[in-house]
Amino acid sequence: MQNAIPLNGFIQIALVVSDMDSTLDAWCQLFQVPKPEIRITKPSPNPNETYRGEVACYGLKFAVIDCRDRGFCIEVHEPDENPSTFREFLDKHGNGVHHVGFQVGEARDSVVGELESLGYVMRTIGMYPGGSWTIVDSEDKLGVNLNIKPHP
Repeated sequence: MQNAIPLNGFIQIALVVSDMDSTLDAWCQLFQVPKPEIRITKPSPNPNETYRGEVACYGLKFAVIDCRDRGFCIEVHEPDENPSTFREFLDKHGNGVHHVGFQVGEARDSVVGELESLGYVMRTIGMYPGGSWTIVDSEDKLGVNLNIKPHP
């Protein structure tokens, strides 16, 4: 790739699980850290997020185990039953690693464009104030999806 994903841009591992509470309990016991806040969103159409080309509308339990002193975080996602990248993964694989995330800075559009030219499909694109995230459907080729972000 001309726009290689920098290894020093690694910022996250994201898990999809069917039981947020028991998963967080196990990770927090393993790391001896306090249980993080669980954010819960209700399903509503989000014009700033697409899933497979359509406006996304799903609910989610979400928590972050902060490992920034090591340069990354662990995200934990428990999706509702509505269509989403997280529900798709859980239905297909069960609990597991949904994606690894990389910060690529200003090269985000170039990296995403090159991945598309190589045949990767952009599964989810989300925009939020000051940033964005793009889930690249790479399970079949890489064994995991990618999250390409301009900034953490």
